[in-house]
Amino acid sequence: MAFRTFIAALALSASFTAPAFAQDAAAAKTALAGDYDRIVAELITLTEIPAPPFGEQARAAYFVKAFKDLGLAEVAIDAEGNVTGIRRGTVSAGGPLVAISAHLDTVFPKGTDVKVRREGNTLNAPGVGDDTVGLAGMLGWIRALNAAKTTTKHDILFVATVGEEGPGDLRGVRHLFTKSGYKDRIAAFISFDGSDPSRIVNQAVGSKRYNIAFTGPGGHSYGAFGIVNPMAAMADAVKRLYETDVPSTPRTSFAAGVVSGGTSVNSIPDRIELQVDMRSPDPKALDRLEKRFLAIVDEAVAAENYARSTNVGEIGAEKTRIGDRPAGATAESHPLVVTSQRVLTDHGFPTQFQASSTDSNIPMSLGIPAITIGTGGGGGRAHSVDEYTNIERNAFIGGLSSGLAVVVAVANLDWAVK
Repeated sequence: MAFRTFIAALALSASFTAPAFAQDAAAAKTALAGDYDRIVAELITLTEIPAPPFGEQARAAYFVKAFKDLGLAEVAIDAEGNVTGIRRGTVSAGGPLVAISAHLDTVFPKGTDVKVRREGNTLNAPGVGDDTVGLAGMLGWIRALNAAKTTTKHDILFVATVGEEGPGDLRGVRHLFTKSGYKDRIAAFISFDGSDPSRIVNQAVGSKRYNIAFTGPGGHSYGAFGIVNPMAAMADAVKRLYETDVPSTPRTSFAAGVVSGGTSVNSIPDRIELQVDMRSPDPKALDRLEKRFLAIVDEAVAAENYARSTNVGEIGAEKTRIGDRPAGATAESHPLVVTSQRVLTDHGFPTQFQASSTDSNIPMSLGIPAITIGTGGGGGRAHSVDEYTNIERNAFIGGLSSGLAVVVAVANLDWAVK
């Protein structure tokens, strides 16, 4: 049976079989609670291993050793830098599996001080919640499952991904689903990202990002006055972009975020670069916005070449796509979503469905069931140097326990293939 047919069958026939694993799951949660101090210590250790964009190697090495020490099978670093390992289920190896992931990278550049500062029940440091709490939780779950001798019907593929943030453009999870040896076995995917267990991200906000280099002849601000200016073309493009109507439902957005270039205050520049971000959970709306933006660039170039002298050269534009995150969704009625929502609700987390840009974008865009949820005791100030996460024992273990229960529940879904 083709994999896409399998996914369709899964959506129709999966069922929540709580009695079959509830006792094992409870034992694993008890083991998790007893591991509190170690999980907190490991969260601190992991946070203090720098993992800037494209610099996740040290954390990856930590996870290779941790996965091997925990007895996972097929532990490896793949060609993109993801760390993978399998915890065997009770059905035959080689069949469908559940992928559980957290991302290794942070948004912070090389050289950022990542020393953790503990203040009562909070840990403060860049990246401590996004997504180091997910990484530490994942290792805690494996230890708890092992300690309780908890079995699952299906194999669980644990993945520490690279490139989730910003310029990484989902390169790790993209490789997992398009080039890895597991790409045709993953029946469901859960990304644990952030420290809010009450959210279920089942809509993928797609994004298109461009670097536009406006070029021209350049010259002296006084002596060459009157010739075309790349700065004027760039400004016109931004103005035209911000006159563009976009849907409010589904929410569609754009932002001119970075401008660079120029030589001196008394020079007409020969190159100005502009970076623009466009987002929407609707692939069609995003495509329309992308096409409009590219047309706007051409219009701004043409307008500047018409408005001023081109005797020594014309304005041009180099359009480079620097980010492409696909949109998608997993239906609220899908067994993966229904099961996860039920488990989280049972653990005291009234869930809300959200749209966001996470590792789940890739599987959602391919029609593979996927969600992103948080874990731990909550936190805040993500993507800022004063980021923090709450480690108050009851809240922290409560959040981690809900994540563990979701993992066990999904890995025991009755995936009847007909």
